[in-house]
Amino acid sequence: MSDLMMALVLATLAGASVPLGGALTGLERWLPADQDRGLQHFVMAFGGGALISAIALVLVPEGVDRLSEVAALFWFVAGGLVFLVVDRALARRGSHAAQFLAMLLDYFPEALALGALLAVERSVAVLMAVLIALQNLPEGFNAFREMRDSGMAGRRVMLLFVLMVPVGPLAAFTGMFVLQDWPSLLGAVMMFSSGGILYLLFQDVAPQVPLRHSWTPPLGAVMGFALGLAGHMLTT
Repeated sequence: MSDLMMALVLATLAGASVPLGGALTGLERWLPADQDRGLQHFVMAFGGGALISAIALVLVPEGVDRLSEVAALFWFVAGGLVFLVVDRALARRGSHAAQFLAMLLDYFPEALALGALLAVERSVAVLMAVLIALQNLPEGFNAFREMRDSGMAGRRVMLLFVLMVPVGPLAAFTGMFVLQDWPSLLGAVMMFSSGGILYLLFQDVAPQVPLRHSWTPPLGAVMGFALGLAGHMLTT
């Protein structure tokens, strides 16, 4: 299989886990109300842990390798500041899309990196695709619930998630044929996304995780980070 075809297939499979994660919310109807609430908080924490692992183990290390120290810090802080503005604008409109934005910020730069890496480190790119897919499952679950509960029709949310799938192949194609020759631009995208994800996590995602008299949500964060750590160790 050619590098291009493999990049498109891997990115598509990784992106398909977004609507799959949304579809898993259908399991809620089979659970009692108290267990459903516990599951919601656990998966939210798991997704948060996976996002933190993406920042700490993939996006920041890969970004720093491609930038000077000053540039890496600049783009990281810029990402946080820009998404502060975006988050405030969404809050004024009554929108609740923090999980969706965090998922997109995670998915897009990792798919870019997947395409850029495939030509030189195929095994690393394959494992990165697996990691992206595993991260997208809980993130898709959380984002679907958040957007549906804010008043958006479930069918519209699912359509949006399905339309997100081609973002991965497009990003992988761009990473392979454009950003492979512009490593500093890829690094800037990674650091900018990391700053944005971290802001959204602490502003909108983490405050929703605690559940009184339950130890499972914090455990979800630990397990989510452990998932990312496992993927990182397999790729190094």
